[in-house]
Amino acid sequence: MNQTLQEKLKQLPSRPGVYFHKSSSGEVIYVGKAAVLKNRVRQYFQKSRDVDLKTQALVVEIADTDWIETDSETDALFLESEMVKRYMPRYNILLRDDKSQVYVRIDMKSEWPHLSFTRNPSDDAAEYYGPYYNSYALKKSLRYLRKSFPYYTREPSTKLSKLDTQLGLSPDELATPKTYKASLRKLVRYLKGDRQTLMKEFERDMNQAAKTQDYEKAAILRNRLANLKELRRRIMFSDKEFLDISKDRALSDLKELFCLDKVPSRIEGYDISHMSGSDVVASMVVFTNGVSDRSEYRKFKSKLQKNDDYANMRSVIWRRMSPTNRKSWADPQLILIDGGKSQLDAAISALHEREVAFPIISIAKRQEQIVVHKTNSAIDTTFIRAMIDSPKPGVFVADEKDYYIINLHAGQLNASSHSKNLRSGDMIKAHFSDVVKLYQRIRDESHRFAISYHTVLKRQRQTSSKLEDVPGIGPATRRKLIKQFGSLRGVKAASRVDLAACVGQQKADRLVAYL
Repeated sequence: MNQTLQEKLKQLPSRPGVYFHKSSSGEVIYVGKAAVLKNRVRQYFQKSRDVDLKTQALVVEIADTDWIETDSETDALFLESEMVKRYMPRYNILLRDDKSQVYVRIDMKSEWPHLSFTRNPSDDAAEYYGPYYNSYALKKSLRYLRKSFPYYTREPSTKLSKLDTQLGLSPDELATPKTYKASLRKLVRYLKGDRQTLMKEFERDMNQAAKTQDYEKAAILRNRLANLKELRRRIMFSDKEFLDISKDRALSDLKELFCLDKVPSRIEGYDISHMSGSDVVASMVVFTNGVSDRSEYRKFKSKLQKNDDYANMRSVIWRRMSPTNRKSWADPQLILIDGGKSQLDAAISALHEREVAFPIISIAKRQEQIVVHKTNSAIDTTFIRAMIDSPKPGVFVADEKDYYIINLHAGQLNASSHSKNLRSGDMIKAHFSDVVKLYQRIRDESHRFAISYHTVLKRQRQTSSKLEDVPGIGPATRRKLIKQFGSLRGVKAASRVDLAACVGQQKADRLVAYL
C-alpha cells in the first residue's frame, strides 16, 4: 500500500456509503457498499485477515480508493447496483457468483400485482429493478418499506392469510386495484430516489385526513410517515438531496469536454430497433445525474415502418421535441444518438425543424467513437480543437470536414458492437475513461430498451395476427386460444373437437374454415 493511499484511508468516514477501488491506471476495479466505510475499507488491508486468492489479487492491485457517503446502508445497496452497472469492474465479476444477482419484479398490468424476486428477468411486460448483489439486504430493505407501502408477495386469493393485512403489510379490505397500484407506484418512486416528495405527500394527506376528522386514516398515514423518516436514506444522485453531483467524475468530465454551461443533469439516449423494416421502434432512455431514471423512459412505435434508420431517427427526435412532449417532459441537457454521422445529421435536422437546439452527439457502434458536428451540435468545440494539438492521455481527435471524431479510448480494444469491456495492453490511464463508462452504459441501456419493445411487438404480430383476421374472434377468445394451445401453430394443429371444447362449436367452425 502506497503512502498516498495510507493517508487517504485515515480520512474515511464512519458512515455508510459506496467505495471504489482503483488500479494504478485509475481504472475502477471493484465497487462495494459498507455500513461503515471506515471499518469496511480498512479490512482489505489488514494483514491478519484470512482472505481467498481472488481477494488477495484485488488488494495487490489497489492503488487508490474513493467513496461516496450515503444516509444508510439501504441507500448504499441501491447506489452500489447502479455503479457496478456503469463501471463493470472486473473484480466484481471475479469475486461474485452470477447467481447472486437479484432483480425486483412487479407486474403492474395484473389486476392485483405482487412483488417478487428473480435472478433471470424476461420480456413478460413486467417491470424489473436491479440487479442487486446482496439479496439479504435487498429483501430486508423491502420488508421495512412494506410498512409504508403495503404490497402482496404472491397472487392474492381467498386462501391468503389475513395476518399480513392486520399487520398493515398487505392492502386492507377497502383497497381497490386502482388504489393498490397507486401505492405500488409510490414504492417504485421511492426506490428511484423520490423520498422527499413522497414524505411531503404523506404529511399533506395526513393533515387533510385530520381536518376531516378521519382520525383512523390520519393515524395510519402518521405511522407510515414515521417509518419513512426512520429509514433516512437516499437512493440515487439528486440535486435536491445532500449529494453534490459535481463530484461525479464522469459528469464533470463531460462538462469539460463539451464546454457545457453546467454539469448535464439530464442525458437522453436514443436507439432504433427493427427487423428488415418491420416492427420499427425507438427508445428514449434518461439518465438523471448520471444514473438511469426508468420512470422517464419512453418508447416510440414508428409510423414509417421501413428499413431506414436515418428517417426513423429523424422522426423520433421530431416527435420528442413536439411542444406537448417538451411541456410534459424536462428538456435534455445532452442528447446521445446511437449511430454515426448520418443518424446524427437526421436528429439535428429534426431539432432545426422544431426550432430548438440542445447539445447533441452520436456514438459510432463499431469503435465507440463520439461524433460531433462542428457547427450544428450546439456544442462549443474549443476544448476539442485544443486536444488536436495537445492531446490528453488516451484521447485522439480526428478533424473530418464538418465533424470531429473523438476516440476517448485510443489504443484500447473491444469485443464487438454492444459488447464492450475496453482494455489496454499498457494500462495507460485515459483522461476521459469515466466518460467512456457512462456513455457505454447509456448506449447499452437505450439498445436494450429498444430491443425489448421490438421483441414484444414482433411476438404479438407472430402469434396473433392471423387470429385477429378471423371474423367473430375477439380479444378474449384469442387469449383463451393462445393460453390453451400455446401458439398460432398449436391452434392450427388442434382438431375441431378440441377447438369446440375450448371456444364452442360455432367459433370452432369459423376457425377451421379460415385457418
